[in-house]
Amino acid sequence: MEAKYGLDQPLPIQYFRYMANVIQGDLGISFQFSNTPVTDLISGRIGPSAMLGLQAMIFGTIFGIFLGVIGALKQNTWIDSGSTLIAVLGKSIPSFVFAALLQYFIAVKLGWLPVAFWRGWEYSILPTIALSIFPISIAARFMRTEMIEVLSSDYIVLARAKGASSFEVAFKHALRNALIPVVTVLGPLAVSLMTGSLVVEKIFAIPGLGEQFVTSINVLDYPVIMGTTILFAALFIFIVLVVDVLYSIIDPRIRLSGGEN
Repeated sequence: MEAKYGLDQPLPIQYFRYMANVIQGDLGISFQFSNTPVTDLISGRIGPSAMLGLQAMIFGTIFGIFLGVIGALKQNTWIDSGSTLIAVLGKSIPSFVFAALLQYFIAVKLGWLPVAFWRGWEYSILPTIALSIFPISIAARFMRTEMIEVLSSDYIVLARAKGASSFEVAFKHALRNALIPVVTVLGPLAVSLMTGSLVVEKIFAIPGLGEQFVTSINVLDYPVIMGTTILFAALFIFIVLVVDVLYSIIDPRIRLSGGEN
């Protein structure tokens, strides 16, 4: 058994051999499922996880930005207090606790949506909401703070003096500059979604990478654990690169300074 998995070799040789195989796309063989490559296990589970993570990221970011903008425009009103309360609750309540509450009240008590499993688009609604609660709170908090600061800038005062409407001032002039700090936190938010999905997928019995990762930890299936960790790390690096590109799209000054250098 040790010879089959290369465990009879010294640790340095095991490490360099493993890294060489990773470069070639070989993540090893699962301990739990004999003769099954880790890449096959990951590719079979990545679909639901990718769909859930993408939905949660898009919904959480857009809804959080909306709450932040509304809170800044309606500062010191009940609307601002409501958006702030949602942001505070979203940051205070763990995603797995929120997932359990959604299951109990929305699915069990009211019967509006399925409790668990992954058999259609309606099965993704509750886990998406549960997973997006943290991105909503972070995006809303950053967006509200930045919008309030931007709305007090000189060029905003000038735009209002020229007769620009409140809608035009907020969404044409202020929003773009206020988005830059929100884009900054997209990388950490993506990591929070990755780690949060591990438990949320288990709670909703979703056959994704998170559920498989937790199961692999319980049965000590190290090749699957390492392979999934490498995939998450690669996804994080990719997201950081995407965020850098978004910087230059949102703020042209970054492109200009880069060209001059």
